[in-house]
Amino acid sequence: MDDHRAQVREFLTSRRARITPEQAGLPAYGGNRRVQGLRREEVALLAGVSIDYYVRMERGNLSGASDSVLDNLCRALQLDDAERAHLFDLARASTPVPTRQRRTTPAAGITDTIQQILDAITDAPAWVRNARHDLLAANSLARALYAPLLADPRRPANNARFVYLDPASQDFFVDWERAADDIAAMLRSEAGRRPDDKQLIELIGELSTRSEQFRTRWAAHNVRFHRTGHKKLHHPVVGRLDLNFEAMEFPAHPGLTLLVYTAAANTPSSDGLKMLATWAATENRDHDAAHRTSE
Repeated sequence: MDDHRAQVREFLTSRRARITPEQAGLPAYGGNRRVQGLRREEVALLAGVSIDYYVRMERGNLSGASDSVLDNLCRALQLDDAERAHLFDLARASTPVPTRQRRTTPAAGITDTIQQILDAITDAPAWVRNARHDLLAANSLARALYAPLLADPRRPANNARFVYLDPASQDFFVDWERAADDIAAMLRSEAGRRPDDKQLIELIGELSTRSEQFRTRWAAHNVRFHRTGHKKLHHPVVGRLDLNFEAMEFPAHPGLTLLVYTAAANTPSSDGLKMLATWAATENRDHDAAHRTSE
């Protein structure tokens, strides 16, 4: 994964480059500007810090930056909520390890209760992932929905690998470009939160090595929340599904996220989910029958 100072430098530089003086409410002087977006001194002015101090931060040193300074920098760079959280995560990771506040350890796995919750949701695909996008548990309908992802025998199945390394994902995700953007942005956010996560480092290294599409998006330093929205999928059995989703974290199980997909009533997608449920039930019966025969 990127060196931490490089992450800070490239994140701040990329956010500064996208804002024009006009957008920041500064006078637009004539002549050619040598930099894209704001100059460092303009960011320093907007954030209420000295130029030297901002230059130090942009060079990758956020150690000791107070919350008020970071808040002012967020306003100067017009960061959204996800970008603000990422900047604060980067600042926390800049604090020397002996004094850094210990973060909550991510959950190790799925409990029986979580699986019971999933199984109790019978009319909507529901599944649980960790921040590396490993699919850790699912109900019957979610397993049927994500059959293309689960076709890879590697376990746990990983949605990031599916999106970037499996050509089937480009048929499955109607808006593949958006799906790829989202995955890279969420992994970038997690890298800021947990820079020492060895499995995350390995995943990002694998994707960077094997996918130019990922490398390009990773270099953009975009971050994004993924809490609610829409999914446009093309299932190989039931066809097009336009679904809404909600993502909910488990307070008692840090690092785990529950996702539930629904379709508006009386739509082709709601009919498609019913067809998917029928197909899933048939597949389960066939699997059980085959298992009994083998015994």
